[in-house]
Amino acid sequence: MINDYGQTTVKDITDGLQKKRFSAVELCHAALSTVEQKNRNLNALITATGKLAVEQAEQIDKKISLGENPGFLAGIPVIIKDNICLSGYPTTCASKMLANFISPYNATCVEKLINAGAVIIGKANMDEFAMGSSNETSYLGPVKNPYGDEYVPGGSSGGSAAAVAAGMAPIALGSDTGGSVRQPAAFCGVYGLKPTYGAVSRYGLVAFASSMDQIGPMARKIDDLARLFSVISGHDENDSTSMEFDYSNIMSELDTDRKFVIGLPRVFFMKDLDSEIADIFEKAVAMLSQAGHRIVEIDLPHIDLAIATYYVIANAEASSNLARYDGVRYGLRVPDDDLIEIMCRTRSSGFGREVIRRIMLGTYVLSAGCCEVYYNRATQIRNLIKSDFADAFKEIDLILIPTTPTAAFKIGEKIDNPLEMYLSDIFTVPANLAGIPAISIPFGKVKDGRPAGIQFMARAFDEISLFRIGRCLEKMNGE
Repeated sequence: MINDYGQTTVKDITDGLQKKRFSAVELCHAALSTVEQKNRNLNALITATGKLAVEQAEQIDKKISLGENPGFLAGIPVIIKDNICLSGYPTTCASKMLANFISPYNATCVEKLINAGAVIIGKANMDEFAMGSSNETSYLGPVKNPYGDEYVPGGSSGGSAAAVAAGMAPIALGSDTGGSVRQPAAFCGVYGLKPTYGAVSRYGLVAFASSMDQIGPMARKIDDLARLFSVISGHDENDSTSMEFDYSNIMSELDTDRKFVIGLPRVFFMKDLDSEIADIFEKAVAMLSQAGHRIVEIDLPHIDLAIATYYVIANAEASSNLARYDGVRYGLRVPDDDLIEIMCRTRSSGFGREVIRRIMLGTYVLSAGCCEVYYNRATQIRNLIKSDFADAFKEIDLILIPTTPTAAFKIGEKIDNPLEMYLSDIFTVPANLAGIPAISIPFGKVKDGRPAGIQFMARAFDEISLFRIGRCLEKMNGE
């Protein structure tokens, strides 16, 4: 089991540890060795946290030897995205701006992982400051897709997705602002969840667009995804947007044969869909119908405006959040005798092209004379999109759409066409605008073997339905 731990379920690993078939330290060394071997090609990790991982594994073995409870995720190797703070280690956000920044504290989700006995083996590569859909904007170079070196893994959590798909770790954390967990999950053939806004604390997550950012789990198996979510979710006094909602019994509630009413907004997605993805999607719809789920056509009147609305709001919030990187407080500083020049030179040198583009767009839509025309109108449309979803969920349980319009595209194919790149998120941004949970489930492959994903959305705080439908599909696929 140690040699193929990345392909094994979390429960099987924890059971093996408890029965002393292997030790947490042995598992940790196997994981670190796998990371070292596979990361040379994939570039999925920015930092390997070997010293910390071995110390955590030793603590797990000690607890087991003393007969103590080692935790719900005892000994499980976990990778976290490099915009999530880990005390004593770099949190670079894959940017030159934070290349030498060492986090002085742990994010709340990291504390919860440690308390649950997880072993953190590394920090994943990503699009710079989570701004991108292909993991090509990273200051440390692009991540490669495990299904083909020439293809992107998706973004911005491409490093986390690639690491899980390649078997470096069975579970990982990413962050999702407009699809950055779900899109790479689809491209790499793994599960990815964007939780309800407020279900997981954002304390310790470097902000991109604060009203939409959410830390989300990624895994090879649906039960592992649910386990990881149950650990990181819940209220946090350090995050005023986190909600009091109890997910602690989620694993015991998964075993059900409930049949769902599933809404299908075909008018929204069919025109933008690659033919191979469309065929795979229709196969999923047919399988769900044959399994007894009721499929109904629905209308979401304002969903066509989601991508434009998202990029106005997200860039506006990004321009505000990234103002803190000024060359004075922390991060990169380019010296000069004049304070204004320090700020200008630092920001010009520290930020990459895509980040600068989004800051400029965000500053423009917030400027005098433009705020009313762009930003205020976008927030009004966002409220309409929320209302559309609320109305739809009065009649249905879940909404089903593709995760992405295509399978993974080639590295360099879209990097010089920002508009085309932004459209990669066309099916994922609605859930972030509405604040509802959404999951990407691996389903099928295109002819050349690249994975595809289908996406379900649910009512706020109804992640349990997403895990249930994921388990249903997993069984139907014989996994």
